[in-house]
Amino acid sequence: MTKTEQLRVEREQRKQEKLAKERERLEGMRSFEHQYGGYGAVCGIDEVGRGPLAGPVVAGAVILSPDCEILYLNDSKKLSEKKRELLYDEIMEKAVATGIGVISPARIDEINILQATYEAMRMAISNLKVQPSVLLNDAVTIPLVEIPQVPIIKGDAKSVSIAAASIIAKVTRDHMMVEYEEIYPGYGFASNKGYGSAQHIAALKELGPTPIHRRTFIKNYT
Repeated sequence: MTKTEQLRVEREQRKQEKLAKERERLEGMRSFEHQYGGYGAVCGIDEVGRGPLAGPVVAGAVILSPDCEILYLNDSKKLSEKKRELLYDEIMEKAVATGIGVISPARIDEINILQATYEAMRMAISNLKVQPSVLLNDAVTIPLVEIPQVPIIKGDAKSVSIAAASIIAKVTRDHMMVEYEEIYPGYGFASNKGYGSAQHIAALKELGPTPIHRRTFIKNYT
């Protein structure tokens, strides 16, 4: 075997070892799906956007088949933007069903962010084309939902379904904030996604609030 061939073999071995390690990690993240799979369709639920000063709160709901493999699924906060975009496309292609719930800033001001988050989650569930038998939620129990629920602390890092839900919610909201940058320039929405960056706060003080600002969140800046 030539040195070049040997290097190729070693690279392939490392690649296979890395792949085996990733599949082992993913199998660990399927423990809740295995545990509750006997009930029927297992759905992961997560949200994004509770903390920003502007923009909606968005929830995702995802049902994956037991044999679905989407490598590198993880908590959306642990992934690069590029990786989230790639995984979003793969989730939308491979999932049994997905649902998104979007609650406006005005509604957040009306009912408070916690209730708006619950409302977004209920909307995401209602937008699924398949009725789930059990919900795996990231940390919360959603009121006014009759489907059995399992709240899991840091569930977006422990469950493939919740991780997938966190990714589609994050990518959906990020795309919305990029579009809002075009409509309301100067606040840096494309980069800060509505969170209270220095640029955002300075623009708030200089330009005032936009229609997508949460009035109950910006009292200290206007």
